[in-house]
Amino acid sequence: MSHPKVSKGETVEVLEKHQFDLKKLEEYMEANVEGFQGPATASQFAGGQSNPTYKIESPSGAYVMRRKPPGKLLPSAHAVDREFRVISGLNKTDFPVPKAYVHCTDESIAGTEFFIMSCEPGRVFWDPTMPDLSPEERAAAYDSMNEVLARLHSYDYVALGLENHGRPGNYFGRQISRWSKQYVASETQHVEEMNKLMEWLPANNPTTDETTLVHGDYSPHNILFHPTEPRVQAVLDWEISTLGHPLGDLTYLCMNWYGPKTTAGRPNFAGLDLSELGIPSLREYIDTYCERANRPSPTDEELHYYKAYNLFRSAAILQGIIGRVRDGTANDPNAAANAERVIPLSKAAWDEAVLAGAS
Repeated sequence: MSHPKVSKGETVEVLEKHQFDLKKLEEYMEANVEGFQGPATASQFAGGQSNPTYKIESPSGAYVMRRKPPGKLLPSAHAVDREFRVISGLNKTDFPVPKAYVHCTDESIAGTEFFIMSCEPGRVFWDPTMPDLSPEERAAAYDSMNEVLARLHSYDYVALGLENHGRPGNYFGRQISRWSKQYVASETQHVEEMNKLMEWLPANNPTTDETTLVHGDYSPHNILFHPTEPRVQAVLDWEISTLGHPLGDLTYLCMNWYGPKTTAGRPNFAGLDLSELGIPSLREYIDTYCERANRPSPTDEELHYYKAYNLFRSAAILQGIIGRVRDGTANDPNAAANAERVIPLSKAAWDEAVLAGAS
């Protein structure tokens, strides 16, 4: 999750707290990245909450370095090794991801663990209404996201060498446990709805259980669209990808349809005429995905559960960012603004839980 006022495509000078020895990195890349030639320059991509990300430019082209931030880190957070592993696996397919070059655990090179991947051209739409596009282009962009997600969920993760990328089964139970622990570890205020959700959600998992490779944060802000065409060029930010339930991924992508409209954070579709924009209704979008994935559409009750889960998880993730501000490891100076989003998300999550049967 990242701040809406900056773009993944924009770079700034490397922040003082994220400096590293560029000469050491050059030497490492010359030895480990096929075709790389120095000398190199480094800038830092603006925004981002989790792993500092750099653009490395050289005579041989542009590359991206993604590294763990310095300082105290939450358990299992900033998993650059997981990102590298899943991108490498997907490089065996036609899925749109950058090319993974090398993963380095030697902290003497850049100060923390990191990996190098290709730098892909493209556009990031922070505003999900994509105001620069025509209704026809917007429809095509949303359909491309839908198709690419269905494609991701169709892959045999064992064949891609990703059988250890997570545990099959009980996805929602495992995720709720993980984010509940992170929420509690990062808690800075009492939110009653979060306590009720941490009790109700794991006790009311959907009865259907299936396992695919899931992105975990699949949304326009983590997608590079082609520079001129309304189609997905590359999917980024695989840090919390795992093996899980595909409908968790799908309904996270759909949060712009049902998430609360808050004073901070990205805009959503609340109060907009979607047909005028060229954007399908939530049910139409979900049915299109399910048709592509050859699976039944969720019932209304199941859909309310998935909505509650994703809103809860988003609140827990944002609380984790607030905790990193407290602990001095947040990568975005605007991260503290996320505090005001936790309560609306948790209240909206509980409202959906009630519609799914909670009381």
